[in-house]
Amino acid sequence: MEITLALLKPHVLRNSYALQQIKTLIGNNFTILESKEVCITKELSERFYAEHKGKFFYHRLSTFMRSGPCYAFILESESCIAKWRHLMGPTKVFKAVYSEPNCIRALYGLSDTRNACHGSDSESSALREIAILFPEFKIRKPDKHIQ
Repeated sequence: MEITLALLKPHVLRNSYALQQIKTLIGNNFTILESKEVCITKELSERFYAEHKGKFFYHRLSTFMRSGPCYAFILESESCIAKWRHLMGPTKVFKAVYSEPNCIRALYGLSDTRNACHGSDSESSALREIAILFPEFKIRKPDKHIQ
């Protein structure tokens, strides 16, 4: 089993229909280990998006993420990272609309910044991002059987 972070962006929380549809999709496809509404502060944003600092979209993204509450999930399933990324669809909404019209970003994304959701791109990113948004969460280690 694998875990990942899923984050619904502020404009989704302002749209109760979109929020409910995405929560249902998540519940039908993953085990939800933890979930909560979270307000992204400047400090959280700087930590969460550290790898993007200095890129042309950094200020726009960090400002948008602080514009209202987000909703964060720790999801678990087989191939969880790839599965969530597939459900989200391409990062660029324009591409998502034409290549995967039924994905979350095609249905509920507004722009490349307001693309409805975020998902970790690797196991190491998932663990880092989960630690930032769920500092109280303890990663379960597989049981080791002594023979």
